[in-house]
Amino acid sequence: MYQGLSMHIDHINISAPSELLRNVKDFYSGLLDLKEEFRPNFSSGGYWLYSEDKAIIHLSEDADRKGHPETGYFDHFALRTHDLPGVIEKLKTLDIHYKYIHRTDIGLNQVFFKDPAGTGVEINAFGPLLDQDQ
Repeated sequence: MYQGLSMHIDHINISAPSELLRNVKDFYSGLLDLKEEFRPNFSSGGYWLYSEDKAIIHLSEDADRKGHPETGYFDHFALRTHDLPGVIEKLKTLDIHYKYIHRTDIGLNQVFFKDPAGTGVEINAFGPLLDQDQ
């Protein structure tokens, strides 16, 4: 039986200018019956689209974002774990630069980094602020 870090897909993020983002929101809301609901107070606008009680598509406003003809405005994917300290330790061991954020408003720890192909990766775990001196 697999004994590694336990993970599951948390959400995907699409980042685009506001007018296009409204169209994307309407598209997914209409096509997949997703509902716009709670989104924390980030520094930029956007929407979180929910299926049942889970925000599975995060839409983030970025006026400067340019789409790619093949990949569009995809920004990153996010995973959720119960062992974020274990993930951080592996990132340090592999000398992978990461950014850690604790969102006190929702009690969420986040780690952001890029994979070798340049794809954005976010790994989340709910809980108190992590000690970054370990």
